Amino acid sequence: MRQLVSSGSHLEEPIGFSRACRVGNVISVSGTAPINNGETVFVGDVYGQTRYCLELSIQAIGEAGGKPSDITRTRIMLTDISHWEQAAKAHGELFSEIKPACTFVEVSRFIDPQWLVETEVDCVMGQS
Repeated sequence: MRQLVSSGSHLEEPIGFSRACRVGNVISVSGTAPINNGETVFVGDVYGQTRYCLELSIQAIGEAGGKPSDITRTRIMLTDISHWEQAAKAHGELFSEIKPACTFVEVSRFIDPQWLVETEVDCVMGQS
């Protein structure tokens, strides 16, 4: 069984992606940027953008039938790693009890220069 969760983005079709993809009990959430209705949110705010992206991912996991406690791995990509503590604060608020494997990494840039962070989340259902 393959289940796709849409973000509603007009870019899904030309790029060929979904917000999340579930195959069996595994859900993978695409790189999630701080976008709402085509506009960047929390401009200049690493904490706000990180929290927003992770909340979007949790919502997509729910739409695919999973729950936050099923999350096994997160990836936090930042354009300036010196701001990792702001991103870590948002991550900790959402995942301090779940404690998934987590990676913080610096990247050179994203599609939109206003994006300071992008996240990815994976989960395995039925393990919690």
